[in-house]
Amino acid sequence: MPTNTHAIANTAPSLGQLFAYPFRVFFLSLTLLAIAVVPAWVMIVSGQWQPPLAMPGIYWHQHEMLFGFLSAAIAGFLLTAVCVWTQTERSHGARLLALWLVWLAGRGLLSFGGDLPDTLVQGVNLAFLPLVMVDAGWRVWRTRQWRQLMILVVLGLLWAMQAGFVLTLQPVFIDGALIMALALIGIIGGRITPAFTRNWLRQHDDGDAVKMRPWLDRAVLINLVALLATTVAGLATVSGVLAIPAALLTLIRLAGWQGWRTRGEPLLWVLHLSILWVPVALVLFAGHQLLAWPGNAWSHAAGTGAIACLILGVMARVALGHTGRPLTLPRGLVTAFLALQLAAVLRVLTALGTLPWHPGIGTATLLWCLAFGIFLWRYGGILASPRADGRPG
Repeated sequence: MPTNTHAIANTAPSLGQLFAYPFRVFFLSLTLLAIAVVPAWVMIVSGQWQPPLAMPGIYWHQHEMLFGFLSAAIAGFLLTAVCVWTQTERSHGARLLALWLVWLAGRGLLSFGGDLPDTLVQGVNLAFLPLVMVDAGWRVWRTRQWRQLMILVVLGLLWAMQAGFVLTLQPVFIDGALIMALALIGIIGGRITPAFTRNWLRQHDDGDAVKMRPWLDRAVLINLVALLATTVAGLATVSGVLAIPAALLTLIRLAGWQGWRTRGEPLLWVLHLSILWVPVALVLFAGHQLLAWPGNAWSHAAGTGAIACLILGVMARVALGHTGRPLTLPRGLVTAFLALQLAAVLRVLTALGTLPWHPGIGTATLLWCLAFGIFLWRYGGILASPRADGRPG
């Protein structure tokens, strides 16, 4: 009887367990932020609520989705993965708590610090990504894993876009940040998606059919960095033209990963379907630059379709694997995946004027909250509980 009691106590959720590994606290935090910030933005833009924001409402929304939501996902995934890649001790305990508090302070200052000095708000918000890069960077340097440096370079460019936006409030830096977010998807998604697919297909079909072409990986990344440079430089026509081959190369790359053969495994098809939004977003970006299509169509294809959908899919897998649980998707998560994909479709169609604004935004918001609400329901306890296999972390 005492042994059973001890086992139950060891598997009970606890606040302290959230700081046992970076993915735990950051995945839970970005989920709560997602559920709160999007409805809050709808209330703000419709005039139902006017909090003391530290920047104009539209800029607050853009910043929080990219540098609140996305940055937490980057910290949760990268600081977990880099420990595995480099075989170094995980960030946990007080150090992880301090990093999370910097992220949390940024959210509070931007949302309620309208009367505070700009330098304080800007400084705290600009501190987070460099701290993440330092944590990951010293591990890469210590183990001489130079292959990981490109992630840090792209992350540095993403931070430069945040700095440009926070200091100037120029929308071009949001476009640049989205492009670098797509570049991160290209690097990280380009590693895990074909690798996971090949492993799964070897058990169920023919894993050797998955094609991973390093030259194509490099071509996509180079194209996206060039797209960033021309976009920030204000060369709209050149950016629009560059976006087309970037979309085609991404599509060719994705086709080689044989995603249609994973339709029986939601933990895999959600990754392929999410990355499919990258060429869609790039085509819409080309249309925005060359044909004056609405800019928020491309930004929501990238932000909701590619970034948010991939984050949800990756969180669902990482939170199982890194807590010692079998890779069996909990009930309801397929509904969450489909709801978020549909939210992206509706949001893009609303931006293009195909759907009326109020029903389009309202339905997309409900689907967004449903998706992340299901994740919170099914994974909240997992993230706050010790590993099922008894190992640390």
